[in-house]
Amino acid sequence: MQVGVAGLGKMGAAIAARLMEVGHQVTVWNRSPDKAKPLADAGAKVADSPAAVAKASEIVITILTDAPAIDTVYGGANGLLSGDVKGKLFLEMSTVRPETQVALAAKVKAKSASLVECPVGGTVGPARQGKLLGLVGAELADFAKVKPLLDQLCRRVEHCGPVGAGESVKLAVNLPLMIAWQAYGEAFAICRHVGFEPKRLVDLFTDISATNNAFKARAPMIATMLEGGDPGPTTFDIASAVKDLKTMRDEGKARGVDLPLIERTLACFEEANAAGLGAQDGAAIPVYWSRRGKK
Repeated sequence: MQVGVAGLGKMGAAIAARLMEVGHQVTVWNRSPDKAKPLADAGAKVADSPAAVAKASEIVITILTDAPAIDTVYGGANGLLSGDVKGKLFLEMSTVRPETQVALAAKVKAKSASLVECPVGGTVGPARQGKLLGLVGAELADFAKVKPLLDQLCRRVEHCGPVGAGESVKLAVNLPLMIAWQAYGEAFAICRHVGFEPKRLVDLFTDISATNNAFKARAPMIATMLEGGDPGPTTFDIASAVKDLKTMRDEGKARGVDLPLIERTLACFEEANAAGLGAQDGAAIPVYWSRRGKK
């Protein structure tokens, strides 16, 4: 299948590489062309605009930073919707407010094309292995068209309802994870006087009923950071977590839902971000908080 990927952040690049690995012909575009080079070296075609990606592809995937980025990539002068896209399918995988996807779906439909939203759970590693969690919002006919492709990217695909429903579920899925990172930091802080070695502390926390899979996967990274070492590549940075927390907060307000834990967790992540940790992995939050105010 001819598949396009517009936007080559960490996740977009990983998804493009996975698609090539399973046999698709992939055309890519990124605002800064240097990010396309590794994929080009592996055999991807590189387009000079989002419009060129749409022209070359049957299905176009986007996974972008926020709503303004979506507006630019889809609606710009050389955007995905600037040419004839009749009959094409757009698979939008960003984490944004549901209303953003609903508005985009209307624009896509006006061009006689289809939109499927599918924000995903998981980071770069699962993306490369085809083990993401896909949360779909789409008409049933459009979902059926894209399901075989999603099965190559995801370990589980949930059709949540019409466009917008996928984002609502994605924000819900992310909510306890963000709070958990802060909770681990506070837990570390109240027992730091005991003096456990980092590996012993982390090993203990991987063996309790409250520990989630994200903590277990990042346990070596957390122990390394507690020891002052280099934890390796970032998979989901704190600055992006701040963006997602703000999205949850705003969605809660729009729906009249109080989210006190998210309000407080956002403030804690913003503090870490302001302290210069924005580019670090979300797993750095427990490390930061365990040292905060330490005499």
